Amino acid sequence: MALSMDLRVRVLAAIDEGASCRAAAARFGIAASTAIRWRAERRATGGFAGKAPGGDMRSRRVEERAADILAIWEARKDISLEELRIALAELDFLVSVAGLHRFFVRRGMTRKKRLAMQSSRTGPTY
Repeated sequence: MALSMDLRVRVLAAIDEGASCRAAAARFGIAASTAIRWRAERRATGGFAGKAPGGDMRSRRVEERAADILAIWEARKDISLEELRIALAELDFLVSVAGLHRFFVRRGMTRKKRLAMQSSRTGPTY
């Protein structure tokens, strides 16, 4: 949970008045590492607001190459995810097997290979 801007302002004001980061953190009931991080962020960027919560951080890059992924898949529908990953690497696009799996799940497409024969009721099918 993000801490309020009011608390951030008060902690940084205490630091500006001469309190150490650890003393200011103890005074306001937050972790010392939090006060240290806020001060470092303000020094580096001039701001100290919290970041937006959550969100998918990985799929954007894969979605940008959706046409390449789907083109390879259309050409060889029996391709495994590992083979697809290798084919994409040859096109200078590095992606994990898990990333490809999530790509197909988002589209409701299954990549699980099925056995060519009907399952046997009496024993395992090899």
